[in-house]
Amino acid sequence: MSLPFSTRIDSGIAEVIFNHPPVNAFNSAGWLAIAAELNALGENPDVRAIIIAAEGRGFCAGVDIKELAANSAMITKVNKGNYDTFKAIHRNPKPVVVAVHGFVLGGGIGISGAADVLVASECATFAVPEVDRGAMGGGAHLQRMFPVQKVRYMYFTGEPIDAQEAYRLGAVEKVVPRDRLLDTARDIARKIAAKSPRMVQLAKEALNGIEDGNLEDKYRWEQGFTQEAYADPDSQEAKDAFVEKRDAKF
Repeated sequence: MSLPFSTRIDSGIAEVIFNHPPVNAFNSAGWLAIAAELNALGENPDVRAIIIAAEGRGFCAGVDIKELAANSAMITKVNKGNYDTFKAIHRNPKPVVVAVHGFVLGGGIGISGAADVLVASECATFAVPEVDRGAMGGGAHLQRMFPVQKVRYMYFTGEPIDAQEAYRLGAVEKVVPRDRLLDTARDIARKIAAKSPRMVQLAKEALNGIEDGNLEDKYRWEQGFTQEAYADPDSQEAKDAFVEKRDAKF
């Protein structure tokens, strides 16, 4: 299997760049590969900070709905891939800077919500279309970015918010032109990489420990409802309608 990303390490900074056209939507194997790569980078003594960014039309459209539409039983493996990826970011011993552009959907929200620092291009939009796709998940990570009632509005309606609104709500550190996005992430990563690696690692572990609740436990709670959703006929109709490019009938 060809990997849906590329990796480079330079001056203590690792860059993981998604490059899986057309929309950086990953199947279960792709998600598991991303998680494995991030975990390996976290253990690499030559790495002091990690950047996640993407090529193409948008940052990440989440999971490959076609894989799930063809076989709904794959949701268990997809769930594991998502869980492992988001945990590999949030619990990584190295700080993770995520740089997003275009659409940030589904699993892209999980990545963004698990990040230590988030920067966005002016064209970035954030949304959770799970309800429209017959799925659940992403709320725990979205709630790490935005206030509770904003999360519920976004979840129930599926409507996106833009980068400036995300900045206003405090989730995004900087909003920059698309051609400055990766350089901005690198500037932040270089500041972190110049610090004592041990002190930064301790700082991240301490900050994770004082968060409100356990992010991984909350996401695991959501995943139970994902399994329940996929057992419902409405979920299959939602996935079929998306793949067939038609309105769902409930």
